Amino acid sequence: MKRILLSAASIFLSLTLPAQQTYTLKSCLESGLENNYSVRISKNEEQKSKNNATKANAGYYPTVDLSGRYSGTLNDTKSEIRATNEIEKSSGVLDNTFNVGLSLNWTIFDGFNITTNYKRLKELEATGEVNTRIAVEDFIADLTAEYYNYIQQKIRLNNFHYAVSLSRERLRIVEARYMIGNMSRLDLQQARVDFNADSSKYVKQHELLNTSRIRLNELMANDDVDRNIEIADSVIDVDELLMFNDLWESTLQTNAELLKSDKNVTLAQLNLKSINSRKYPYLRLSSGYGYTLNKYEINTYRQRQVAGLDFGLTLGINIFDGTRRSQQKNARIEIENARLQRQQLEQSLRADITNLWQAYMNNIKMLKLERENLVAAKQNHEIAMERYMLGDLSGIEMREAQKNLLDAEERILSAQYDTKLCEISLLQISGKALKYLEK
Repeated sequence: MKRILLSAASIFLSLTLPAQQTYTLKSCLESGLENNYSVRISKNEEQKSKNNATKANAGYYPTVDLSGRYSGTLNDTKSEIRATNEIEKSSGVLDNTFNVGLSLNWTIFDGFNITTNYKRLKELEATGEVNTRIAVEDFIADLTAEYYNYIQQKIRLNNFHYAVSLSRERLRIVEARYMIGNMSRLDLQQARVDFNADSSKYVKQHELLNTSRIRLNELMANDDVDRNIEIADSVIDVDELLMFNDLWESTLQTNAELLKSDKNVTLAQLNLKSINSRKYPYLRLSSGYGYTLNKYEINTYRQRQVAGLDFGLTLGINIFDGTRRSQQKNARIEIENARLQRQQLEQSLRADITNLWQAYMNNIKMLKLERENLVAAKQNHEIAMERYMLGDLSGIEMREAQKNLLDAEERILSAQYDTKLCEISLLQISGKALKYLEK
């Protein structure tokens, strides 16, 4: 009866508790791109640049102002009449004035400066889009690297667990032989030391796995950074078919940093155009409609109302301001610097992608060698275990065979992860980081 109740309780719990979500790399990236704080901030900044890229901000449209004003005067007056020489005095005379006006100001032509400003705002809008793309690509590279780091730590944990099981089995054999006198106390102590050492590594590996899990939650902006994560993948799959020429051509065409550098060159050129526009004449229109009400206490008129329209055109040209020539020189230097920075960036990217390519190719070669070494290490361990079971191999030699196997597994795991990091960096530089969203 008790077993039936326990079974029913376990079934009820399995039905009521929410199923834990299993993440793929794609689902991790999609969740992170929606919630990650850095990406969201970058998107907001992009939206700001879009909001600014309007003709109104560039100066295409007129400005219209509505204003009102009240003023008053409080005076004491003393007046002498010329004909009679009589003196008239008044004190506390309050005169009131009320003004309401509607004014319009419009720069019709400003030496192409308005057009240049609009182009500059559109370039800043495009730069905002590029900045968002840079943030997205950085995020994809960071999360993808951490995703495969988590897989690496899980595989390493399984390897350490296997090492503990091997050490436990060896300790069991030594204890059994020690009881019947076939093993010395030194062999028993050494087996225990090795078992404890492997167990310590296993415990420490749990900590590293948890650190990676917390980092994944942080990148995905999960509210609970200590949330359990189940990863669908169990191996580090490496793309061994990348081509250097394809990567470099893609870098020149789509690398976000290069695109941003091109925008900087264009902005510098527009700055020079804006300065040069001051040598052209400008044409401005101004117009307004006003209403004024004056109220007098002792004037001939009790009140006076005035309403009217005023308008005017201003045509002018800046002949000399003392700063234009130096500003033009500096603007040309800024253009040259922007071009040099672009060339410097391209050279730096060429160096980075070349170094990463060499590391990528070397790691692929290492992977092939380590795969062969792992096969040999497994065979060597199997033979050593058979000899150890027969008593034909010492504990130290058995431990050495075990260590060789674990080292081979660790080397191939490190080679896989290092190759994956090179792959991620190569795709990021070449503007292909979004490829990971397709998996």
